[in-house]
Amino acid sequence: MFSEQGEKLLLRFAVDLEDYGKAEQLPKLEGKRMIMMIAPAKKK
Repeated sequence: MFSEQGEKLLLRFAVDLEDYGKAEQLPKLEGKRMIMMIAPAKKK
């Protein structure tokens, strides 16, 4: 199913961006859109 593939892609994207930000909300499907919230990492 496409939604499962999209969720895997967004989770992989979040892992790749761990140095720059943290996922605040896991991917969720809203109609035809899948949304995930990522907050910027705190500066050192």
